Amino acid sequence: MAKAKKQTARGRKQDRARVAGGQKYEVGYEAKKTGRSASAVKKAVKKVGNSRKKIERKLGR
Repeated sequence: MAKAKKQTARGRKQDRARVAGGQKYEVGYEAKKTGRSASAVKKAVKKVGNSRKKIERKLGR
């Protein structure tokens, strides 16, 4: 059985910089944070990619 690789601080930071459009809790978190709907967040992810900065800029935060 292969052992899971320990995630480094760098890996976690890179993960926080992205929004997983398929993860309901991540979309919900971003929707609550920006005051927009979950569907608006999903559309933004499709349009500008999964970069958190770009999504927040697109949603007007």
